[in-house]
Amino acid sequence: MITIGLTGWSDHDTLYSSTSKHKLEDYAGNFPMVEVDTSFYAIPSPLTTEKWVERTPEEFTFVVKAFQAMTKHKEWQQYYDSETEMYRRFMDAIAPMSESGRLKAILFQFPPYFGCTKENVTYLRAIREKMGDLPLAIEFRNKTWYTESTTVKTLALLKELAFIHTVVDEPQVGNGSVPIVLKATNEAMTLIRLHGRNSAGWMKANSPEWREVRTLYRYSEEEINYWAENIRYLQQQSKEVIVIFNNNSGGDAADNAKQLQKALDISYEAWLRCK
Repeated sequence: MITIGLTGWSDHDTLYSSTSKHKLEDYAGNFPMVEVDTSFYAIPSPLTTEKWVERTPEEFTFVVKAFQAMTKHKEWQQYYDSETEMYRRFMDAIAPMSESGRLKAILFQFPPYFGCTKENVTYLRAIREKMGDLPLAIEFRNKTWYTESTTVKTLALLKELAFIHTVVDEPQVGNGSVPIVLKATNEAMTLIRLHGRNSAGWMKANSPEWREVRTLYRYSEEEINYWAENIRYLQQQSKEVIVIFNNNSGGDAADNAKQLQKALDISYEAWLRCK
């Protein structure tokens, strides 16, 4: 099974009219899954996530990004009285999705400075303990997890903890990015996130214009076909491959996602008609 979607539902102008007030519903008329990235910046209330569930078809699913203090981008002390409270708030937020069977995975995207250390391995184990048996996807942004001496150990750790490996396509610039590693660590699911290949924009992560340039990239037909082959390969390792286009800066994600559907000969039309 291959499931294709985008990061967020509000930045894809080709999917709806400029006057649309129902962008989530319009999005759900095009794709069967979405990555919720707003949860990275602030944990939403259960009332909000319940409304997302109510406004979308029963078959529509969500990949939810973990809150930024859960992934060491920020310190939890900036937001909550305890780490336990932070995790409890997040679990309450995803409950409407999880309890309705609409949660695909929780994505823990770690920062470039989260390297392959004993301390960080311990934290990964703590995450699994805190989150129970929920489906958790791990995305690294530090190359030390995928060196000649660490790649096998990294994949073994993810498999041991039943984590979903996130395969990424991103600019290869220094230690703040990781290579494409076409390996599954969870038989149920593998996640692919396509960030584009804008090396200059990727290096401006801390600049005021990062949203406009960081993922400003449009995949070529050749690159789409390359990823179609990679996805077919990963299908042999996991029951489901989830593909998320995150090249949103220039509004290219939706068009590229539909190109990939065509390359893989996938149509969601029958599903969409039943929504």
